[in-house]
Amino acid sequence: MSLPDGVWTRVEIGLNALAVDPAGLGGLWLRARSGPVRDRVIEALPALPLPLKRLHPSIGDEQLFGGIDLTATLSSGKLVERAGLLAEPAILVLPMAERTQPGLAARLAGAMDQGTGHCLIAMDEGAEPQETLPAALTDRLALHLDLDALPWGQTERIAMDTDALAAARARLPGVRADDKVLEDLTVLAVRLGIDSLRAPMLALKAAKALAALAGNDAVDQDDLTAAVQLVLAPRATQFPEEPAEDDQPPQDPPPPDPEQGDRDQNEGEAQSLDDLPLQDILLEAAKATLPADLLANLAARKAQRAGGGISGAGAKRKGNRRGRPIPSRRGRLDTGARLDVISTLRAAAPWQTIRKRESSFERSLHIRTDDFRIKRFEEKSDRLLIFVVDASGSAAMTRLAEAKGAVELLLAEAYARRDHVALVAFRGEAAELLLPPTRSLVQTKRRLAALPGGGGTPLAAGLKTALELAIQSKGRGMTPTVALLTDGRANIALDGTANRALAAEDAERMAIAIRANGYPAMVIDMGQRPERSLKALADTLGAPYIPLPRADANRLSTAVSAALDA
Repeated sequence: MSLPDGVWTRVEIGLNALAVDPAGLGGLWLRARSGPVRDRVIEALPALPLPLKRLHPSIGDEQLFGGIDLTATLSSGKLVERAGLLAEPAILVLPMAERTQPGLAARLAGAMDQGTGHCLIAMDEGAEPQETLPAALTDRLALHLDLDALPWGQTERIAMDTDALAAARARLPGVRADDKVLEDLTVLAVRLGIDSLRAPMLALKAAKALAALAGNDAVDQDDLTAAVQLVLAPRATQFPEEPAEDDQPPQDPPPPDPEQGDRDQNEGEAQSLDDLPLQDILLEAAKATLPADLLANLAARKAQRAGGGISGAGAKRKGNRRGRPIPSRRGRLDTGARLDVISTLRAAAPWQTIRKRESSFERSLHIRTDDFRIKRFEEKSDRLLIFVVDASGSAAMTRLAEAKGAVELLLAEAYARRDHVALVAFRGEAAELLLPPTRSLVQTKRRLAALPGGGGTPLAAGLKTALELAIQSKGRGMTPTVALLTDGRANIALDGTANRALAAEDAERMAIAIRANGYPAMVIDMGQRPERSLKALADTLGAPYIPLPRADANRLSTAVSAALDA
């Protein structure tokens, strides 16, 4: 079965292959926002040969693996268990899959690895490139489809022939492939930058499903080409390099053999087609499916994440008051604790028969302190970005204007990203908290209206003020990040004296204190030339060093956002 051009054609063929072997292919990673295009795919899911079961990103273990049927247990006085969603093979539909926590991803991956016949449909609704499905699940799902850029006019109702699919499923166990096919798929995966050994095996299973769907008993070249485009191409992280040409001068060809020429002429085109290497054919199919510029963007984002950066979200905090509910835990009813009544009853139910036999009191329900389950919630704290700006020297006003523009640009996204911004300026002999933590753009403009510059560079004082502010903000539930903007060396110590050596030591001690408290940071060098001392200071902070000579507000804002999102 060959694979024609067009995203929607790949969607149709991929879903038909999934209907032939849902357990073998693992499932589908569907990246698409909620809308009519995604609804077209959802409409075809009932044709899969397994019952549909809907999950959610915060589903608990009892719903997945089963547990006690509390109502039946309390009414009958005997322990009654109920099966979980993973008890029988099913099509597991997971909406908002980009919010899947690592624990749930590990549980679903383990259930799929056990070979119990589950098939996962992960609907990824992420708006940003970094909002995506956990790698533990993407590695196990054969089909990866991205429909974000697909217009409604290029879609149509997906044809699913129930009788043909049933015949293909019956034919699938007898479909065979040469032993060398898996080797060729593995080499191709390496050339595409795919580091998973599951990918070529999933591609082979997809080829067998396509062969069964076409009514064949053996995998042919068209089936492998379609499988590469469906399974391997979406996973590619690099564009394969062409083999290097031989630098030696070409040699004269040997004289032609008349008999050999006659044989070549008689065999004709059939021999040339048979002699084409399979790896090259599959490689060209993968190149034709995924554009080279998209592969370059994927590689660039991977390199940026590998270079280190600042977490783009606030820290997770667990408590018992508010936030996203998470599984309850055994605990005591202290001040402020909230009892999870259902979980408490479920924990006490298995022991009722024994407790009634041992108890001297007649009561319908025996609950002990060990049964208490306390509600827990998880919330993400607000992030505070503390700008520490060098206001010393003749160019201070220029740098403050750039910082002001960058702060205003970042605040434009503060409501969506839940960021707060603070500004510390250091000049002369001390540092000043120019702008306390705020999300108000009006207040920011008013505070940044005017600030005199000049004098020495009390870098240690600026870092100390930022550290004190970070400690205070963390006590208020925020997650602080320090962004240092400067272009020179420290020359004013913490005691106000003009001592360059002591000032460098004080700045290093403050940097060590910031890192010891676990506060992320970044150092932006705005000098005309990169400064070695600032690079050393960034290493002490454990922070990225970003040299930006002659940076304006737009470049500064872009650099900070890139570091935060890395």
